[in-house]
Amino acid sequence: MSSSSAVSQTHFDAIVVGAGFAGMYMLHKLRGMGLSVRVYERGDGVGGTWYWNRYPGARCDLESMEYSYSFDKDLQQEWDWQEKYGTQPELLKYANHVADRFDLRRDIVFETRVTHAHYDARAVRWAVTTDGGDQVTATHLVMATGNLSTPQLPKIDGVADFAGRRFHTGDWPHGGVDFPGRRVGIIGTGSSAVQAIPKIAEQADQLTVFQRTANFSIPARHGPLDPSQREAHKARYDEIRSAAYETPFGIAKYGSPTQSAFDVSDAERQKIYEDAWALGGQALLFTFTDLLTDGAANETAAEFVRERIRETVKNPAVAELLCPKDHPIGTKRLCLDSFYYETYNRNNVNLVDVKTTAISRIEPHAVVVGDNVYEIDDLVLATGFDAMTGAARDIDIIGADGARLAERWAAGPQTYLGLMVADFPNMYLITGPQSPGVKSQMILSIEHHVDMIAAMIEKLRAEGLTTVAPEAQAQDAWVSENNTVAHMTLYPEAASWYMGANIPGKPRVFMPYVGGVKQYRATCQEVIDDNWRGFAFSDAG
Repeated sequence: MSSSSAVSQTHFDAIVVGAGFAGMYMLHKLRGMGLSVRVYERGDGVGGTWYWNRYPGARCDLESMEYSYSFDKDLQQEWDWQEKYGTQPELLKYANHVADRFDLRRDIVFETRVTHAHYDARAVRWAVTTDGGDQVTATHLVMATGNLSTPQLPKIDGVADFAGRRFHTGDWPHGGVDFPGRRVGIIGTGSSAVQAIPKIAEQADQLTVFQRTANFSIPARHGPLDPSQREAHKARYDEIRSAAYETPFGIAKYGSPTQSAFDVSDAERQKIYEDAWALGGQALLFTFTDLLTDGAANETAAEFVRERIRETVKNPAVAELLCPKDHPIGTKRLCLDSFYYETYNRNNVNLVDVKTTAISRIEPHAVVVGDNVYEIDDLVLATGFDAMTGAARDIDIIGADGARLAERWAAGPQTYLGLMVADFPNMYLITGPQSPGVKSQMILSIEHHVDMIAAMIEKLRAEGLTTVAPEAQAQDAWVSENNTVAHMTLYPEAASWYMGANIPGKPRVFMPYVGGVKQYRATCQEVIDDNWRGFAFSDAG
């Protein structure tokens, strides 16, 4: 349903695409500057990721006390997180609380998808068209479309003709789904599947997991948040937020490692890994400085996790199938789970390796692998997203001189600081490709980008200027820097969605900036201190 107040106005200072955590804060920030803003959101509510991903067991893989807004101190203090890792219902409730608290819905048009955005250089404005027939203009266009918001169906013959119930984890029915008495097949074993599989197994008569690639998963050690710990964290919020800025991933809890995996004895290293495993969460990746840069160091952590899998899964053949051997640990998104590997000890769970023998087709009531036919009632697709670039490329975006974003990004994304694109004046990306985004505490990176966008717009207003866009050479240098930094690590060794490897035909380019949050923020501050070096501000009027 559309916002009742968003009816007659046709020109805005800014149009924001998306009402997830990025779009909501951008709206709040720009409104606080006295600007007129309209937000378009394809769902019927706020929350972005946590609006769409309602599959069983869905929760954040960062602890709630850190995965939350910091821009308003009263908001931090008044909201009481109940879970150590925010569950989907709690995170959606939080998003709605923020929308209510700051009266955001009056400037959001729901159930509306932006289809076209064309820059008019003569009028110095963006012309935006929606699937609902809106035709509006704006001086500024902000893409708050998210990094994991374009669900992908697998390219398997017959998938569209499956006659039973079919679900994608990234577009789950809002009324929920029950599986008692059902034979369920799930394709994929990434982070969504790792959370969903134990929950579905508890209900289904039979669950068949079709594993394309074994992924590393660490116990989350999830549970209720201790009230005393919550209050202690609140009392130190400023200190904790500041500490997060000084870390590689923007997560204060784990800090920054200080020693190599080979600075300690084998026994000491084993003890450090055991302690991290017991702590759960992302702790293992924060144990040593070289886990993501040195293959031998990485292998010590990878083999430690494989040993835990072999200890947990009773059937040795199944355990070995679940042990990842084709990529260094951490180079794909590290999964966090609650009893994932234990689930394969259940009599009603069957693991099918479809890496060696691929799924040949999907029939109306079955998945066919080689000569084996697996009859199912329900098909769950945990097959991921067209990550980081998909949502923006789905919109027909045309910048100055007819430049099309989809064509500019055909060989891989090109941005300056992950924030803007050359030849697309006054168009901003929140946590776009070549920024830390998905390799950081996401809301921390969102707030950083929103604040930078607001500062650029304020500079334009203060100096009587009208447009800002990156200089082509600055963008080229940043793309080169992003690639250089990536290839100093082990990340490109994995066929991950960070590389676009999950999408057939998508260029294999490493998309996030992995130099770390601390270094990225320092680089951005240097740019700002040097009068926004690399950005061209002008009076196009």
